[in-house]
Amino acid sequence: MLDRLAGFVVRKRLAVLVVGLLLAVVGGVASTTLFDKLTAGGFDDPKSESSRAITALDKRFGQGLPNLTLLVTSKGRVDDPSVTAAGTELTRKLGEEPGVANVSSYWTTGKAPQLRGRSGHKALIMGTVTGDDTTSQKRVAELADRYEGARDGLEVKFGGYTKFQRELLEQGQKDATTGETVAIPITLVALVFIFGSAVAAALPLAVALVAMMLTMGLTWILASVTTVGSLAASVVTLLGLGLAIDYSLLMVSRYREELRSGLAPPEAIRAMLTSAGRTVTFSALTVAVSSLAMAWFPLQAVRSMGYAGALTALLSGASSLIVLPALLALLGDRVEKGRVFRRRRTATAGGTGSEAAARSVESGFWHRLATTVMRRPVPIVTIVTAFLLLLGAPFLGINLGMPDERVMPASSSARQVADTVRAEFDSSEQNALQVVAPDGGSDRAAVGAYAKRLSQLPHVAAVRTATGAYAEGRRAAPPDQRYARFASGDAVYFSVVPETASADDADRLVGEIRSQKAPFEALVGGAAATNHDAAAALEKWLPYALGTVLLTMLVLLFLVTGSVMLPFLALVLSALSLTATFGALVWVFQDGHLAGLFGDFTPTGNIAATIPVMLFGLAFGLAMDYQVFLLSRMREEYELTGSPTAAVAQGLERTGRIVTAAAVAISVVFLAFTVSGISLVKAYGVGLPLAVLMDATLIRGAVLPAAMRLGGRATWWAPAPLRRLHSRYGLREEPSAPAPRRDGDRALTG
Repeated sequence: MLDRLAGFVVRKRLAVLVVGLLLAVVGGVASTTLFDKLTAGGFDDPKSESSRAITALDKRFGQGLPNLTLLVTSKGRVDDPSVTAAGTELTRKLGEEPGVANVSSYWTTGKAPQLRGRSGHKALIMGTVTGDDTTSQKRVAELADRYEGARDGLEVKFGGYTKFQRELLEQGQKDATTGETVAIPITLVALVFIFGSAVAAALPLAVALVAMMLTMGLTWILASVTTVGSLAASVVTLLGLGLAIDYSLLMVSRYREELRSGLAPPEAIRAMLTSAGRTVTFSALTVAVSSLAMAWFPLQAVRSMGYAGALTALLSGASSLIVLPALLALLGDRVEKGRVFRRRRTATAGGTGSEAAARSVESGFWHRLATTVMRRPVPIVTIVTAFLLLLGAPFLGINLGMPDERVMPASSSARQVADTVRAEFDSSEQNALQVVAPDGGSDRAAVGAYAKRLSQLPHVAAVRTATGAYAEGRRAAPPDQRYARFASGDAVYFSVVPETASADDADRLVGEIRSQKAPFEALVGGAAATNHDAAAALEKWLPYALGTVLLTMLVLLFLVTGSVMLPFLALVLSALSLTATFGALVWVFQDGHLAGLFGDFTPTGNIAATIPVMLFGLAFGLAMDYQVFLLSRMREEYELTGSPTAAVAQGLERTGRIVTAAAVAISVVFLAFTVSGISLVKAYGVGLPLAVLMDATLIRGAVLPAAMRLGGRATWWAPAPLRRLHSRYGLREEPSAPAPRRDGDRALTG
């Protein structure tokens, strides 16, 4: 198939480039409005109890969860008559705004102490911006433009979950642009050093831009028909730039190698596609499958990133297999133009032809390294494995949570409001839990008894419902007009206010409320319940995602290697490198070590549960990516030499430099995203390079050669039925015309 593709691309190179350019332009134009279609939500399980509570609250009461917090600061005390009048008027006007419901404040709730700051100069206004995520985010931006800032002697600042969503979306768009601006020029310089030629260095970037614009265009279409999270755009930018450069670098290097062996450009393209091209094909499938495994999780934000990762991998691979060969067919030998560094020529003194080729391979750094490792496989495997496990030790203390305003930079309004509430207010009113009883409102005695029981739970400050307010097992306020909104027909709901803003306390409170026996069906909702259910959903579906990835990887790696043992070995080694990566992430982003090295962010004492899930999907795919590069070349050498040790040493020598260069190039791209103001994106910008570099150095240079030396010929063994299966369906396509360089290869088999 790839042989036919090579012939088509060479013949129709101009048509391929024109069509590719037009599609990229269309995708680029569509991407200019992509962020208008994205949402910063999607961190909830739509089938969970908390989601059903939100639906019931909206359907039976026409209300949503409190998602708007206004921090009001005055020079005078909040109880001064002038401040009271201004605060009351501000509350009234905000409550009359379209799309805003349930507005209350310190001044309209009988001066509730939990809405008053300890200093006496700050107070809160709470409310709900109605509508879906997109509508509410736009509405809160409009309200902030009108009300934020100095107003009637008060200083008003907007916060709350909807404001946080809006700022997350805006910051993500800004960071995507900044990341590209930083990554592209640095990567170009790195590619010039790798290739030594300006023309050759420009090719991977050109293919990367085409792949990214195509992916952005398809993401725009996807966002038009379903909900797509805002972090998907960061995945497209981060992964698209990295993978396209990775694949193109491998392909261009193989093309130049074929040219130097004496092939004409058309035959060199054909040889490139049927060797490096097939590796890229399987590599793209590997990353796509790892990303698509995220579809098991019901959280839309995680699914969106998985879909974006799969689209990015497939289109990066397709661009490298179609657009890049067309460019090379157009350039021909001119790919070496713009040479910045003179290419070093291998000395041939004392022999020529096959003898020189053999000495060139055997004297290379990676060949010497593999030979050294294979002489002492047991101590090297033991030492390196122990080191990686030591790096991964902090992962044992991981504390999972869900992202909140602290993932934003200090300049974020939502972050500033949340920090002030945590520091200066006795209770986190905006984190109140809503317990909805769709059919429990007819028996008011049962409602009151249940409310009393809830108010006795640890960490509960107050419970409000249709029968009044309750605290510490007693009714603190009788039912009046203020509590009428808690009942609608036969339905009733309870607002359970926690004592503190502690996320751990709120999470425990969700479990405690659900463990209470209610006299009617009671659905627990609210921010803490949503986070609790989301974490539970990730834990529930993680085995299915892992099973999908592992099973698919085993099949793909068997098709690459034709071995029964190597796929399992590759999975174990990739998992080993990820263990070290996750340990480093916990050490940095949870515990706060070296925080200043990666830009200012706030360690929260936990890791957002979406980070290890998404990092596993992306990093595991990338780690397997390099395993495919290396093992496919080792397979070629094993078929040529018949020697397992020679296959390892020569395969590593022939791929060592280019795979290392690819790892450095893709790491530069990922590291550029540590400039992001969102700590979630910073974590990906740190975690992905760690996974890539661990795999490209310690795993590939030490553990893999040592393990394969210990396995010997058994490493490549497969039973007869599987050998026949691999012979028919495996990764075994070769150029039909002989290549001149095979003289050197025959010398290596002697």
